[in-house]
Amino acid sequence: MLANKKVVVVLPAYNAALTLKRTFDEIPHDVVDDVILTDDASTDDTVAVARSLGITTLRHDRNRGYGANQKTCYAAALERGADIVVMLHPDYQYSPRLVTAMASMIASGEFDVTLGSRILGVGALAGGMPVYKYVSNRILTLVQNLLLGHKLSEYHTGYRAWSSEVLHRLPLEQCSEDFVFDNQMLTQAIHFGFRIGEVSCPTKYFPEASSIGFRSSLVYGLGVLRTSMQFRLHRLGMIHSPLFSDRTDGRAA
Repeated sequence: MLANKKVVVVLPAYNAALTLKRTFDEIPHDVVDDVILTDDASTDDTVAVARSLGITTLRHDRNRGYGANQKTCYAAALERGADIVVMLHPDYQYSPRLVTAMASMIASGEFDVTLGSRILGVGALAGGMPVYKYVSNRILTLVQNLLLGHKLSEYHTGYRAWSSEVLHRLPLEQCSEDFVFDNQMLTQAIHFGFRIGEVSCPTKYFPEASSIGFRSSLVYGLGVLRTSMQFRLHRLGMIHSPLFSDRTDGRAA
């Protein structure tokens, strides 16, 4: 337990059998109190590998999508009493060793959310990020910083840590069940004024690591722009977006 906080790592998995053990072995288990894997109806041996490692494992009976998988992850972590939840992809693309740093930033009381940024430093292209993804990441991040009135090095990392207070507050049920879920969730956190910190995170691109293709990336990018416009128009009072409804009192924030 870190600073008397229960730290739970959640692993949203889809066909991660080949990389799950490497990911799990590098999680700092002296800091982490619980590990939960949610499997989105994988067609490989992900569930069997997870159970052989002693990981608490939940499985969707059908493929529901990346966002839906995360919703299951966070609900399960909160049910098990998490104070800090670190979402780590089990495809070994992000370094599990950074869980301690990310959770510590929240446990310190200085931040509510921590992101593992691939852009801070020089690790993204060196780690094999495709050039078109790097360029689109930079462009989308620039646009989002302008539209959201915030400043982050990137909005698109899949490595994130959240305080339980954030997870209880955000209306995640309004978010997509597809890949744009990540971006909507982060935009919600900005809307509600949560403090966001970043750590530099080396990343690895290799055949076994999951990665969405060009077409899916294009759909994701359009979804990101739509989310940012919804945020701006909601703030200006021109629309009411359910994405930014306050769960704590049922009124729009």
